[in-house]
Amino acid sequence: MGMQINTNLAANNAYRNLSNTQNDLSKSLEKLSSGLRINRAGDDAAGLALSEGLKSQIGGLTVASRNAQDGIGAVQTAEGGLNQTQSILQRLRDLGVQAGNDTNNADSRNAIKTEADSLVSELDRIGKSTNFNGAQLLDGSRAGAAALKFQVGANSDAASQITVDLTKADVGKIASTLGAGTTATTVFATAGTDLSAFDAGQAVTFSIADTNSTTAVTTDNLKKPAAGFKTVDELASALNADSKFSSKMVASVVKTSTGVSELSVTALSGGTVTQSAAVLGATDATIVKDGLDFSSASGAQASIKVLDQQITAVSTARAELGASQNRLESAVQTINVAKENLTASNSRIRDTDMAEEMVKFTRNNILSQAGTAMLAQANQSNQGVLQLLR
Repeated sequence: MGMQINTNLAANNAYRNLSNTQNDLSKSLEKLSSGLRINRAGDDAAGLALSEGLKSQIGGLTVASRNAQDGIGAVQTAEGGLNQTQSILQRLRDLGVQAGNDTNNADSRNAIKTEADSLVSELDRIGKSTNFNGAQLLDGSRAGAAALKFQVGANSDAASQITVDLTKADVGKIASTLGAGTTATTVFATAGTDLSAFDAGQAVTFSIADTNSTTAVTTDNLKKPAAGFKTVDELASALNADSKFSSKMVASVVKTSTGVSELSVTALSGGTVTQSAAVLGATDATIVKDGLDFSSASGAQASIKVLDQQITAVSTARAELGASQNRLESAVQTINVAKENLTASNSRIRDTDMAEEMVKFTRNNILSQAGTAMLAQANQSNQGVLQLLR
């Protein structure tokens, strides 16, 4: 090989290798300082795309976990309101049992009514004031399409949401049903009806008209006394003994100003009762009165039945909220497990192996020093030409 000075191939070769080594050394320093194997798309294009997708899911699950925990807080707030509602209803029932005793005089019944009215007002306040971050929970506004929806997933599909319907947790409706001037009680002029018509044990059909619908209720054949129906009280007892009737209504006996006994029928829902076949006689009056009537023993018994229905409804609502809370708590645990697994997967793709990268850095560092020394030697290799020029 001849001796040239214009082109130093040895120096060029040393420089090329040194440049590659410096580039690798720079990448190693970047990975070691950032802790990431992929710092730009050029490091691993496919890995970067997969990692970014996983990061989106991990971030979404982090927020979803907080959402689910907020949902638990909202459900607990609603259940707390229902807990106090049930305590009030239990106290109202105690007052109803107390009012069912005829040892109470007018003053005693007025005192019972005063406490009952105050408790019903508190129910109304609970319904209006129970909210979570401004969202009303117990006023009936969270029914149907307005139900609470909690985003507990990282995606936009239906499986990423949990819906909590508070239709049955309507304390406002309970207060309205039990409050003043809300319950329509239909009084039938049964005193003018031949009660022997019921001696065959015939069925009776009633219609209950509520705010949004009308419900027809037909009793089974009434169980007559051995001597047949002689009084309105016996007819009221037979109606209350019928399971279909008692699930929707309650019958009692009222006396007119002239002392005549007539049949009073009250819908437990607070709706208006009619009897189209008129076998009970013509409708004497439809009276809108307090949902709770503690003015007489029979009225107190009817009120106890109304309260029992409301207590059962609140218990059902609390059970559903408890199930929703357990579901949300389970969702939080599921989210945390999924987040942990996805984070581990993303780490395997994107994070650098510090030990392995340190081995590469050490090798490249040594090669860089060696390459620098060899480039210096290559630059000196053509100095021999000067000896020929002397």
